[in-house]
Amino acid sequence: MKSIINSFIIAVAMYSKIPMPKVEWNQENMKYTLCFFPAIGLVIGGLLYAWSRVCEACGFGQVCFALVGTVIPVIITGGIHLDGFLDTADALHSYAKKEKKQAILQDPHVGAFAVIAAICFFMLYGAGVTLIWKKGQLLLLGLSYIISRTLSGMSLVWFPAAKEEGLLHTFSSSAHKGTVRIVLVTLLALAMICAVIIHPVMGALTALAAMWVWTYYYYMSKKQFGGITGDLAGYFLCLCELSSVLVIGMVGRVM
Repeated sequence: MKSIINSFIIAVAMYSKIPMPKVEWNQENMKYTLCFFPAIGLVIGGLLYAWSRVCEACGFGQVCFALVGTVIPVIITGGIHLDGFLDTADALHSYAKKEKKQAILQDPHVGAFAVIAAICFFMLYGAGVTLIWKKGQLLLLGLSYIISRTLSGMSLVWFPAAKEEGLLHTFSSSAHKGTVRIVLVTLLALAMICAVIIHPVMGALTALAAMWVWTYYYYMSKKQFGGITGDLAGYFLCLCELSSVLVIGMVGRVM
């Protein structure tokens, strides 16, 4: 039980800015960390839903909801996934060999393509959130943050790693992979079933979009980098969340 509690604490401390008590980051305490990665998505979804109710009660309007709602995930996570998204955008647009792309991921400097990618990401994300206001859409959006993190965790215990070092390798190698796989697959199935129950069409399309991005992530990472890294995991998470926001917003608007 102690290792499970410590795994939860490490997961929240690693993937969010939520204050947590300090525990030692050793293999025993990190065995089940990835099982709790989706919990951060639950927090983000809950806060977005609460913010939507505040906006409705106070008459703040859809634009205010969308702009603040766009940065809520960044505030909660501290931008850890967005950092990987920007680094990967720079590396992909270098059109260099795998070794050079891996080196670009480690470069602390921000390139032009990272800035361009950030602008495009936030404009598209904000546009999608402006279309989300119905209760069913908000519930689906909350589930999408759980789905994206569940798929991200699954990639860490199934996809090949680009290198045998770094934080991603530490989490992957420390994980009790059998248990983590069972928990994450179960969570993914439950989240997707709930999405379809909330709205059959929107839920199914949101799940399909997430799986399509996950498949792209697998093949792209192998071809372009020789496997996944922590930055690539962040890149996937951002793209997956963006796909969900756009699908929920656009499909919900026409239905």
